[in-house]
Amino acid sequence: MNLDANIKAGAEPRTASAALLTVGFEGLQPFLKKSKDLRHALVRLGKIGDKATNRAARKLHHQLKHAEPSVTMIGQVKAGKTSLVNAMVGTPDLLPADVNPWTSVVTSLHLNPNVTPQDNAASFRFFDMEEWARLLDRGGRIGELAARAGAEEELEKVRAQVVEMREKSRKRLGDKFEMLLGQQHDYTYVDGDLIERYVCLGDDFEDDTETSEAQGRFADITKSAELFLHRPELPMPLCIRDTPGVNDTFMIREQITIRAIRESRICVVVLAAHQALSTVDLALIRMIANVKSREVVIVVNRVDELPDPMAQIPEIRESIRKTLAEHDGPKDAQIIFTSAFCANAALRGQTDAVDARTLDAMVEWATAEGRLDGRDYSDAQLLWRISGLPAIYAALSERISEGMGQELLDRVAKSAMNLANGLNAQHQVVSRRENDKDLPPLDIAEMDSALNRIEQTAIKAMSDTFDEAIADFHKRLERSHRSFLERATGSLLHHLDTHGEDELWEYDPTGLRILMRTAYQVFGRNAQAGTKKVLLKTAQDYAGLYHRLFDVSDEGFGIESPSAPRIPSPVLLGQTIALDLKGTWWTRWWHKRRGYRNFATEFADIIKAETDPIVDALRGAHAESVREAAMQSLDEFLTEQRAILSRIADQAMSEPDSIGDMIDENTAASKRAQLQQTMADLTGFAA
Repeated sequence: MNLDANIKAGAEPRTASAALLTVGFEGLQPFLKKSKDLRHALVRLGKIGDKATNRAARKLHHQLKHAEPSVTMIGQVKAGKTSLVNAMVGTPDLLPADVNPWTSVVTSLHLNPNVTPQDNAASFRFFDMEEWARLLDRGGRIGELAARAGAEEELEKVRAQVVEMREKSRKRLGDKFEMLLGQQHDYTYVDGDLIERYVCLGDDFEDDTETSEAQGRFADITKSAELFLHRPELPMPLCIRDTPGVNDTFMIREQITIRAIRESRICVVVLAAHQALSTVDLALIRMIANVKSREVVIVVNRVDELPDPMAQIPEIRESIRKTLAEHDGPKDAQIIFTSAFCANAALRGQTDAVDARTLDAMVEWATAEGRLDGRDYSDAQLLWRISGLPAIYAALSERISEGMGQELLDRVAKSAMNLANGLNAQHQVVSRRENDKDLPPLDIAEMDSALNRIEQTAIKAMSDTFDEAIADFHKRLERSHRSFLERATGSLLHHLDTHGEDELWEYDPTGLRILMRTAYQVFGRNAQAGTKKVLLKTAQDYAGLYHRLFDVSDEGFGIESPSAPRIPSPVLLGQTIALDLKGTWWTRWWHKRRGYRNFATEFADIIKAETDPIVDALRGAHAESVREAAMQSLDEFLTEQRAILSRIADQAMSEPDSIGDMIDENTAASKRAQLQQTMADLTGFAA
């Protein structure tokens, strides 16, 4: 067996520009060393054990080696987000930076330093018929809202835009249009032309729609793009998701972006230095307000366009912090100032692309920031360091190491320790039975019965835990929802009493979001505490079974319970609702109503219809996903322990001749020594 054939120092960068990508990832080294040490321990464990143990160790080894943290990029229009993504992956012209506002594609770039069958491949998935029909029939979220509010003029505009988009799509795709919905196109290569065909809309296309490979041919209906790139200079696999933003006509992109953020542990918000963060960007703030501050990194791009970065950057930083504080944004989120232009110039080797005055100003500021340490840099290295890309890599490295990385080490180490404990028990049982021929045979029926009882008890306890936690969550959500509607309607009536019907009334829905987020956090704490309790009790039950059935004598023997799954952020709370929109349709809706009862009743109906889907999703899909993750963790634990105990029983029931070298004194002593050393090594990881 050679589990660790690919554990080696990273390959040398292919070019001088590729070498730039290594700067900033130093913070990953402690995690990577622990991962490597743990993988070596798994190799030893696989060699000590039987084939089943070997397979289990290989599976854990694979999880460590191929772990792929994901980072979701969201941002303002014209902030240079895609140019920044191109710089982060080391290919300046990979993704089209200037895409048509229609595009709604999440592009996931899977960067892998290891050689895999998917090196330099691409996969594009289209919207399915149901998603497309929702857009056509109802005009997306905006169409639903306009119809709900009776904003006929606004609804007609949405319908016209839908028709325009549909006709352009038909012109591009011809008779294949409906057939393509729900399909997936896969390629064994990646280049700019291929990507532009699926994610970038052009204004011109060829007449022959059957054979056209024109720019943006499939962009109207493309939902997601998966690109697989070999990057040997990176220290570990990484996925960077470039999202389409949150401010499209139909709010389709908002929904897509919400899902992308939920699937990642790190969210990078890209702003433009010349527009920083204002109330225009409240959709962005609403979204990141529901993500843990430590999992948010704010990147202010295009600082090369600032006349005086030394003076302006502190002002921009303070302005961003003030805006976040005023609108319930993440507290203490890290803010990094960057220039994708400088980074891409460095990657291209076009070091003269930055004019002397800009370069001098950037160098002065970067020196004050500590990005330059007085060493002699080449022109490309200088541009790269002042660009801020190493600072982004450092921020990602810290968050990966302390978040997803540490959780992965804990999870794998606990499973490895359980494998080792099983082997230890197995050695004791086999040795004892070899030395004492008068021991009664094991009662396999008793073991099966005991395992069934443990499994049934654990599954019922976990199910009861979540039934109780979700029921309490429902009650909290209902109270929050009802309280908000009552307060908002009361505010409306007070406004009408005070100002009459001619002055427009507005109401901030932040209070509702805070109430629902608090309810979700309470649910999360209850769910995690209950899950930990069930997993710990189940581990103790298994340990008792080892002692009872096999008389394991090691005082330090125990079973490691799995960690409770993390609670995903409730990003859905950032979804735009009616009260967030200050457009003309709201004014028209207001002025069409006459009479206090009409105002209050219709307002309450609209807001309830707008917020019901959020409440339903939180107590439904969101809560159930937490339950499913906990049940999956439990199921994997139960399966693991049944397999280990069954192997011990099989060995104990085997005829002496079939035990082979397990009973050879020298071999057994060597394996016991290796096992004890491996268990000692694993203890540090599972602590």
